[in-house]
Amino acid sequence: MYYAHSTSVADKSDWQTLESHLSEVGRLAACRAERFGSAELGRVAGLLHDLGKYTEPFQQRLEGAPKRVDHSTAGAVVAKEQLGQLGHLLAYAIAGHHAGLANGRDLGERTPLSQRLLAELPELDTAWRDEVALPASVPAPATFTPRQDRACFQLGFLVRMLFSCLVDADFIDTERFYAQHERGLRVARGGGPSLEVLCESLDRHLSRFKADSEVNRLRGEILAHVRGQASEPPGRFTLTVPTGGGKTLASLTFALEHAIAHGMDRIIYVIPFTSIVEQNAAVFRQALGEHGEAAVLEHHSAFDANDGASGRDSRSIDKLRRDSENWDAPIIVTTAVQFFESLFAAKTSRCRKLHNIARSVVILDEAQTMPLPLLRPSVAALDELALNYHASVVLCTATQPALAELDEPEHSFKGGLRDLKELAPCPQRLYQELERVRVCHIGTLDDVTLRDQVIECDQVLCIVNNRRHARALFESIEDHPGAFHLTTSMCAVHRRQVLADIRKALKAGSPCRVVSTSLIEAGVDVDFPLVLRAEAGLDSIAQAAGRCNREGKRVASDSEVRIFATANEDWAPPPELKQFAQVTREVLRSHGDAPLALDAIDAYFRLLYWQQGHDTLDKHDLLGLFERGGLEGLPFDTVAQQFRMIENTQQAVIIPFDDTARDAIRRLSHVEGVGGIARRLQPYTVQVPRRGFEALQHAGAIAAVEPAKFGEQFMVLINEDLYDDWLGLNWNEPTFRASESNIW
Repeated sequence: MYYAHSTSVADKSDWQTLESHLSEVGRLAACRAERFGSAELGRVAGLLHDLGKYTEPFQQRLEGAPKRVDHSTAGAVVAKEQLGQLGHLLAYAIAGHHAGLANGRDLGERTPLSQRLLAELPELDTAWRDEVALPASVPAPATFTPRQDRACFQLGFLVRMLFSCLVDADFIDTERFYAQHERGLRVARGGGPSLEVLCESLDRHLSRFKADSEVNRLRGEILAHVRGQASEPPGRFTLTVPTGGGKTLASLTFALEHAIAHGMDRIIYVIPFTSIVEQNAAVFRQALGEHGEAAVLEHHSAFDANDGASGRDSRSIDKLRRDSENWDAPIIVTTAVQFFESLFAAKTSRCRKLHNIARSVVILDEAQTMPLPLLRPSVAALDELALNYHASVVLCTATQPALAELDEPEHSFKGGLRDLKELAPCPQRLYQELERVRVCHIGTLDDVTLRDQVIECDQVLCIVNNRRHARALFESIEDHPGAFHLTTSMCAVHRRQVLADIRKALKAGSPCRVVSTSLIEAGVDVDFPLVLRAEAGLDSIAQAAGRCNREGKRVASDSEVRIFATANEDWAPPPELKQFAQVTREVLRSHGDAPLALDAIDAYFRLLYWQQGHDTLDKHDLLGLFERGGLEGLPFDTVAQQFRMIENTQQAVIIPFDDTARDAIRRLSHVEGVGGIARRLQPYTVQVPRRGFEALQHAGAIAAVEPAKFGEQFMVLINEDLYDDWLGLNWNEPTFRASESNIW
């Protein structure tokens, strides 16, 4: 008798047999791979993944022998030797089902598959042939459309999807075995309300909508038209609606009805910024009424399912954590970083969820924010999901990037999305009817002139490109009525308080002069008569314009967005922003009368991509690595290391901003599990550049909480004089102390 997993029972009466484990993992993996027509490939991967446990050394390991045994490679060897090219693909997944996907040939963090397949392994007992019904061959995916320009990328994508099916199936069967043994209970996973029930709840919420203004009338028209497209065949879509046109709920309505119409499993909403993930997840939960909490899974770097503050009991917390591992929920709200880096990942933990992206509606909010150096591989992944994994992809934005692959090369994004269908009703007309502002470039301003422009209007928003400029400009106007400052130097709780005060002043018609970094463009609902915007990309300017006359209560001629260049070189934007601003200037020269119209936006992105160049849009040549590698050299490990949407060189400092933060900091000293506390502290952090962090550390202005237990995971601001109620954290003068702090 051969076993897969052991317990403490010496007579092995309740150990899991290897035959049972392989059979069940094969079944579970087949169910997952069936989503993309590859059920038999998934089943065979499951049957072979632990073949190396049919050896005496591994069985001795289960009985307590200390020596580790490679039990993954044997199945990979059998797959490659007996099942041809498709077996070679399975070998990558089988060999990596614990360590992660390795390169085929080249060295990486993991031993390449080619070396693994040549390694000396313990001899397999022939009993495996009696217990594992291995087919003589395996069929290719039932429906698969090849693209000759990226054939090996497609092979790599298929491997990663099969790897996801295998890893998730293996985790779940193992988890069930031990849960049954330890608690006598099966583990709850997935479930939740059906898409049909959620659609009914959303309908009830939308029925309360009133078309009581021209803007709300247009929002209602957009919603009705978009939901009318739900029966369209799955594929690639755009939803091009001006800022303030109701994209969020319109896209959710389409996604639910489209998924129901085509037997799809879930909706995945991909958002560029963590702050908007939390905001949109809250909007969805509210719109879905009593089912919102159970239906919406929020998954991003700040999220921790052990959040004791949520009011959930421990069983539901455990289930939430498990669901976030494999996205087994009806609606997922996640970040672009989590989504795209998972699609190019090699680790088991990051890849588990991938099979659940197949047969889903993927809504890419603010699609234009995909980073340019990774744009081509990101677009290739989206296209592949729609082409071969029965997913529908919706690019949802007010500033639609020019990502379509067209027949005319001069107007085409090479390797881009084919057959794009627009969901909005006549976007050109919408932009004309929802035109609420007048945009003009007012030239180069020195610091004094910019200050005067801010002062001369009672209600004005000025958005600049860096924190230092925002701080200096605010300090120059802070003595004037209604001066406010918003910056990422403030923790999120502080920013929310400031925004509440800003909205109150705007509603009351009181003076309200706000100086902000671009953070206010990220879905923040405010409405100013005048917006000043430092030169940036045209998409950023369109976002800034969305904070001006947002509800359409003023005529466009009285609602200005003034673009300006800064004379002071101290406030110069980084090189990539300079290029965006330069492209904007070129577009304004030819589209100055309507710089936010669709043809101007299209011209902006085409010019931007043309200036970047084909190669620059795939900085590390990731697509080329796949094509040159071929079947035997698929570069999983290398690509996973190089596909990084954000190069994070900043470190978090916790601000003891209020009693909630101070209490959570105190509790860190007395608990073992810190998931819930870490979650509660997340909105009290400020990301500090490495040099500033080191300066704060050197000056003793920050200190680690319980470093013996947590290392530098929780760095708290000790010198609270460095945190200002108006400016946030100042790390440029880390030894500063307010004079009153020196009085005993």
